[in-house]
Amino acid sequence: MFKVLLAEDEDMIRKGILYSIDWLKYDCVVIDEACNGQEGLSKISEHRPDIVITDINMPIMDGIAMIEQGLKVHTFSSIIISGYNEFHLAKKAIQLGVSEFLVKPLEEEQLIAALESAKTKVEWMLKFKSMATQSQTKEDVINPEFLGKNMKTSKYVSKMIDYVQENYDRKISIHDLVEQLGVSATYLNQKFKSETTYTFNDFLNRYRIHKAMDLLKAGDGKVYTIANDIGFSDYKYFISIFKKYAHCTPSQFQEYHWKNSKADGPV
Repeated sequence: MFKVLLAEDEDMIRKGILYSIDWLKYDCVVIDEACNGQEGLSKISEHRPDIVITDINMPIMDGIAMIEQGLKVHTFSSIIISGYNEFHLAKKAIQLGVSEFLVKPLEEEQLIAALESAKTKVEWMLKFKSMATQSQTKEDVINPEFLGKNMKTSKYVSKMIDYVQENYDRKISIHDLVEQLGVSATYLNQKFKSETTYTFNDFLNRYRIHKAMDLLKAGDGKVYTIANDIGFSDYKYFISIFKKYAHCTPSQFQEYHWKNSKADGPV
């Protein structure tokens, strides 16, 4: 699973990127967000992401400087988001090995294509790193298990993610998996958090909100029916959870989406 860091100072755009893509479908998980370049640099050092998606113009430190400084402490693939008047920075981005240079407003298809390109670059970097390691130890071939451990989650975490994807619309908890997997809830939560940076409940809620946003953008049903469709029997609790992750109410999100989709395409 590829770890992704989002760095964007505009909350609505950042949340739009976060919840417009089914990250799990593309073998990715967003491990954290940053609202300025300095915070992004700190989180690169802390989380060591595989892919960094960043805006160019951010307060304190811009995206180019953040990538340049971040690459000194950790190797990652990057996707830059820019305005129309910022192509003069493309040369510097190329020098830093940026995978893609996208222009606002973002089209979901473009972002997914950029994500696939960044993933390919990460795989190449891991392969190169593995070959270098093997060469240093006088081994002639790459150990596929070594690559697998770098790219995939453990069997426990994979099953937990599958369980969320298949049952998010029902009332579920980590305790449902205890008997099935034969380990304690404490162990599962620790394992899940160490590999994804999220607790199981946090991940479940984030996945549900992602699904809610899909339904809101499609105009499928009232807010209270959407809440029930994604596993929230308590409407008020759904509103509070939505606001926690999206920084707006479901109605505000829907209104913002429709205004922008009519004006200049999806964000």
